[in-house]
Amino acid sequence: MSVSVDRPDSGLAVITFSAPPVNLYSAQMHADLDAALDQIEADLPRALLIRAEGKLVSGGVDVAAFRERTSREDTQVLYDRMLELPERIDALDVPTFFAAHSLTLTWAFEVALACDLILASEKASFGLVERVIGLTPTMGGTQRLAARAGVGRAKELVFTGQTYDAATLERWNVVNRVLPAEGFDDAVLDFVRHIAVGPTQAFGAAKEILRHFEAGGVPEAIAHTTSIAAALYDTDDLQRGMDSFLAEGPGKATFSGR
Repeated sequence: MSVSVDRPDSGLAVITFSAPPVNLYSAQMHADLDAALDQIEADLPRALLIRAEGKLVSGGVDVAAFRERTSREDTQVLYDRMLELPERIDALDVPTFFAAHSLTLTWAFEVALACDLILASEKASFGLVERVIGLTPTMGGTQRLAARAGVGRAKELVFTGQTYDAATLERWNVVNRVLPAEGFDDAVLDFVRHIAVGPTQAFGAAKEILRHFEAGGVPEAIAHTTSIAAALYDTDDLQRGMDSFLAEGPGKATFSGR
């Protein structure tokens, strides 16, 4: 199996993919990632980190999988299948993170963009390079780039097919944090753990509000905000958080994620 699921801490899950030498997307890789997400959905953590093993995060897609298609309809079946992967990640109601330690191309970049936050090593670089075979990104990367950086930047990445360093994409609001290459894995875990011990359901509520924003802008998000926030009244975290704030002041509460 090219994908593993580890739970190093209570509440934190880590999906690691590894398909040497360059972690190409394949039907088997997708099936293994699906199986890992099945585990995640069956026992939802308080935060999910997705990362890669190897010199590269990914060198892209196994082009042979595209070339063996026999018709437009057969090709769309493949693309529909590929799109399911980032959509599953995007739908999770817990904070999700992608750690990019090096070159991250095509499918892996699109999976990263489906995560809530992208954490990148200073040595990482990213690209949507489908133009080299006459294709456009098929896993939602174009539109998710536009949501983060604007339509103009999304067109630039797709049209040029160039790779962009982590610092540039942080400046463009695509990458959330650039971290030193030395100690990168530990720094990522420290960052994710800080989120994992927070009020998980409140974070899920924020994601739900932002989905409404993405679907219909500020007016639609406003229309749903109070009902989403009010539902948090029934959570243990909000009740304990308010009690702690009143008794001990801010920043002393501990949260269970319930």
